[in-house]
Amino acid sequence: MARPWVTLDRVASAGGELELRARGGREFLITVAGRVLMTSAAHESECELARWACEGLATQRRPRVLISGLGMGYTLRAALDALPQRARVRVAELEPAVVAWCRGPLAPLTGDALADPRVDVVVGDVMDSLRAAAIGAIPRFDAVGLDLFVGPRGTRAEEDHPLWGGAALALARDALAPSGALGVWCEEPAPGFAKRLARVGLAAWMRRSGRGGRRHALYLARRVDQVRGRNGRTARSGGAEGPGPR
Repeated sequence: MARPWVTLDRVASAGGELELRARGGREFLITVAGRVLMTSAAHESECELARWACEGLATQRRPRVLISGLGMGYTLRAALDALPQRARVRVAELEPAVVAWCRGPLAPLTGDALADPRVDVVVGDVMDSLRAAAIGAIPRFDAVGLDLFVGPRGTRAEEDHPLWGGAALALARDALAPSGALGVWCEEPAPGFAKRLARVGLAAWMRRSGRGGRRHALYLARRVDQVRGRNGRTARSGGAEGPGPR
């Protein structure tokens, strides 16, 4: 008989009641408004997003990476594993409780990723960090990984979305270093999202994570002019499936 879930903590959030639940010693889940946000048993797509966005950064002297949100810390852990010792990783997380959980009961899941000296945690809206980089208040990012609840759906209703609308994506573009990459996690493919990225000058690639069952969608985008410079040809910017530029 399966053991019951035990609620370790419960806090109010803008999206509804946020809960951390545990079953046994190493099985956890986070819910928001009663809906499962993520579980410790299924996190490969989050890790793959970080690995894809940070691809090629291991040989850079001091790459700068932005990750949002924190979740259980798996995206951060995968990024740290892909980055050199002189890298700097900023984590933007809206909920202070999530940061506390990742420093507390969830820390063993990721080898206490938040304690890594390369990490700087900012409790707040990721758009504030993107805006600061875009205007030069802080250095621009070599990789940005947006691992947020649900993610874009690619619909016309998102044209003015604070995260997935055209103005927000243009800001993300300006926050990237010249050869930087923007990685975005989605529950499923978002057909109009790649076109919106293209309209702000970002070439996008999409891949599905995992095999069998429900497979999440990951998008990687780079500046069109940088991809053209790398490949000696105009980049495809319509959301082609595949590994993306090397």
